[in-house]
Amino acid sequence: MNKIGFNTLVWSAEVSDKLFPILDKLKEIGYDGVESFIGSPDEKAYQQFGDYAAALGLETTAVFVLGKDENPVSPSVVVRAKSLDRIKWVIDRAYAMRAKIIAGPFHSAHSIFSREAPQENEYAWSAEILHAAGDYAARAGITLTLEAVNRFECYLCNTMAQLTKLVKLTDHPNVKAMYDTHHANIEEKNIEEAIMAISPFLAHFHISENDRGTPGDGHVQWKETFATLKAIDYKGWLTIEAFSRNDPDFANAIGVWREYSPPWDIAIKGLSFIKQQL
Repeated sequence: MNKIGFNTLVWSAEVSDKLFPILDKLKEIGYDGVESFIGSPDEKAYQQFGDYAAALGLETTAVFVLGKDENPVSPSVVVRAKSLDRIKWVIDRAYAMRAKIIAGPFHSAHSIFSREAPQENEYAWSAEILHAAGDYAARAGITLTLEAVNRFECYLCNTMAQLTKLVKLTDHPNVKAMYDTHHANIEEKNIEEAIMAISPFLAHFHISENDRGTPGDGHVQWKETFATLKAIDYKGWLTIEAFSRNDPDFANAIGVWREYSPPWDIAIKGLSFIKQQL
């Protein structure tokens, strides 16, 4: 049985008690868990958030990205070391939040480009950092799930083929892969083949419409997606990730310039849609 989660980024990129009423309603609607962005510096807030979610009976997962000065594929040894320090900091926050899964494209810095195709030494640098991060995550009982994202946000891993290559190169039991239907809708030529390719390493799954609005309202190939998940007997999280302009700084950082769907429309209709598809 898959657990169904909802990412709170549609309201805020900050983990704080301001999200508590939202957690109350997500639990009431019928979600199994919540996913939150790890980035705000208030370390105490993560444990408070995790404790509150647990008291409601909600599990937690986490997501984050890395910036230019903490890039695992930087030619600079110093910058690569900073990337490992940052990943460890995020693991500590996720542990405090009681999360067992950390997702995201932290194999490289988000929206930082080299202006050339990914190089073999870049995959090797990323794998070295991720293996060390996997050791640290293992001690916390956390699995790192790497995300392939579209060409406008990343150049190292756009497809499941590239992500499979990196996960194999990293070679760590606590470093797995995730799949996001939004990014795959842009980058993959064949959805079934893409999910099949990553299936040996698949540990997390984002349900996200092509426009980042309500799942089922756009043109993502949902029938094929869910049929393939059934074929591989995927038992992990199905977490809705949608965006809005409720948090302007975050929205500006990821190029969200309009509203796609009202957040509670996404949450209520999205949950119903996933259950229907399952």
